[in-house]
Amino acid sequence: MSELMRYEQSARFTAREKIALRYADAIMYDPNQADDALWAQLKSEFSEPEIVEIGYWIGFTFGGQRWLKTLAAKQGEFEASVQARRNGRHDAAPPADQRIT
Repeated sequence: MSELMRYEQSARFTAREKIALRYADAIMYDPNQADDALWAQLKSEFSEPEIVEIGYWIGFTFGGQRWLKTLAAKQGEFEASVQARRNGRHDAAPPADQRIT
């Protein structure tokens, strides 16, 4: 995770991955970062459908995380609920320490 937080300086990520991560930063934190230079970099590495797919996935994932935060949902709570329903326990509630309050 520490490498991800400093991806610009990290040798772990390729130039292509760093461009995608800059795109993610622009979508999640500051749309002003999506300047002409970023768009030129994106277009030099990705096709238009790929740019759309990456942007969609970032927005979908980040939006979902923000929504769960508004519900005060805890990590794994939704998955536990889905698994309980799959196992036929439709009335199963998550453990008390994982309930939305």
